[in-house]
Amino acid sequence: MRRWAASRRRAKADIELQMLNSQRIFVDCIKRYCTAHDVAFEVKAQGWLLSMQKGPRRHYAWGYDLGLNSSVAHRIANDKAATSDVLENSGIACVPHSLFFNPEFSGYVPQEGSWEAMLQLLERFPHGLVVKPNEGTGGEHVFKASKKSELELAVGRIFQSNKTLAISPYYAIEEEVRVVVIDYVPLVVYRKTRPMVEGDGVRTALQLALANIPAKRLSAVFADVASELDASFLDSVPQRGQQCVLNWRHNLGRGANPILLEDGAERRACADIAQAAARAITLRFGSVDVVLVDGTWRVLEINSGVMMEAFNDKHPDLVDTVYHAALDKIFG
Repeated sequence: MRRWAASRRRAKADIELQMLNSQRIFVDCIKRYCTAHDVAFEVKAQGWLLSMQKGPRRHYAWGYDLGLNSSVAHRIANDKAATSDVLENSGIACVPHSLFFNPEFSGYVPQEGSWEAMLQLLERFPHGLVVKPNEGTGGEHVFKASKKSELELAVGRIFQSNKTLAISPYYAIEEEVRVVVIDYVPLVVYRKTRPMVEGDGVRTALQLALANIPAKRLSAVFADVASELDASFLDSVPQRGQQCVLNWRHNLGRGANPILLEDGAERRACADIAQAAARAITLRFGSVDVVLVDGTWRVLEINSGVMMEAFNDKHPDLVDTVYHAALDKIFG
């Protein structure tokens, strides 16, 4: 009886997961395109595998990857350390990322281990480090570390569920911009504006956030605040008129707002470096995140899968434009 109940719960969870994945904005956009262009469409693998067929031609999309990129370009883009290596070799300004393997994969770890090398990075960059999974998106398990204990805690947490991690220097990022490209042409360029509140000299940052930020967005801002290494700012009381940034990350999934960039010097600078980065790894379709540090634009990372769920809240028409342009490359 217990086995039957457990099996039923798992089946119910699988059904709910399939329903959730099949209701993604990505799936909806592809479905609309297929309907308009007489392309047969099926959802497989609990909503993650999408099958499209027009005449004898069958094409698959997996997750948020439409399959326009080569396997090598896809792997490089999804590997933060490999991306920075390629960009450095190509003379493109970027945020350097160093690769480290989980100690469980002892065959890939240097005999002297990795900890000393990590500490050397901490000593080399006194403003601190950013520690994150080497493969992954959305700001999941991304930590700041400015001392040994924080570094050790971050590394331990990431290695609980990842075989590799990447460490980069922490920079005071002035701006972060995402450029979506297709065949090296920028389709959408937007700034990620982090959530912030203005102090009144009385309430804490947390109280101000609860009072001023809509609940739906607030849940994203504090999605993983319990695991933050420096969340003490929530209890601080900003001075009157002080702008208080609530999340040091720029991820839309963590509450940042997308602001479209109008044509001008800033947009052109971001588009130029994003195009160069895409060409360096032969990325046909994807997004390039560029950051402004000390007045210089650098590539932060590249994504071969274009996820626009959060962007859809503000600009649903542009989401269709992006995905449909990519599908035109396949079926056009």
